Parts: sequence; C-alpha cells; structure tokens
Amino acid sequence: MKKNFLSGLMIAALMISCTKSTSKTETVENPDGSVTTTTTVSESGLGVDTAKINGVKEKTESRINAAGEKIDYAAEDAKNKIDATADKAKANLQKAGQDIKTETDKVGKDVKDAAAKGAGKVEDGAKKIKEDLRR
Repeated sequence: MKKNFLSGLMIAALMISCTKSTSKTETVENPDGSVTTTTTVSESGLGVDTAKINGVKEKTESRINAAGEKIDYAAEDAKNKIDATADKAKANLQKAGQDIKTETDKVGKDVKDAAAKGAGKVEDGAKKIKEDLRR
C-alpha cells in the first residue's frame, strides 16, 4: 500500500514538474502617453493555466487604475470647486468690509456735523445768557 501511494506521489510530482511554459511580453504606448506592459505566460502539461490568471490579474489592475484615475479626477474637481467658492467668499467679504468702512466714515462725518451744530447752538445759548446777565 505504501509503495502504491509513494509511486503515485512520484508520478504526480514528475508530471507537474514536466510542464512547459512560455512567456511573451508586449509594451504598448497609449494615446494619453502612458505605457502598458502585458506579459502573457502559457503552460502546457498538467498544471494551472497561468495565462488566464495573468489576464484576469491585468484586467483587474487596469480597472483599479481606471478607478484610481476617476477618484483623482473627482478629487481635483472638488478641490477646484472649493477654491472657486473660497475665492468668491473672499471677494464678497472684502466688498462687505469696504461697504462697512464707507458707511462708518459717513456716520462719523454725520456725528461730527451734529456735534458741531450742537456746539454752535450751545455757544449761541451761552452768548444769549451772557448778554442777558449783562443787562
């Protein structure tokens, strides 16, 4: 029984080790300037078809890269929108500050004018009282 089991293991090991594999590497330049490298490995014999596994792996990597590019694009777009909103808010705040300054200057002039008029009236009243006291 042991001999049959060991013989089976030896035959299986021999069959697995006797697989022939070939690999082919292709490099393609995409229209956007990036470079895609494709490696195709094929095996003949009793083994796993690594060509299919590598194909699935490359498809998955390209999909992950495409998703990453979409995320980068969305992040850049969001950043641009936030920057534009911040610039608009800054401009609005500067305008509001200028409006407040202008209105404050107007109020200050009005207060000075009112104080001057009041002071003039007080002086006129003081003169009248002084004249009344002299009489």
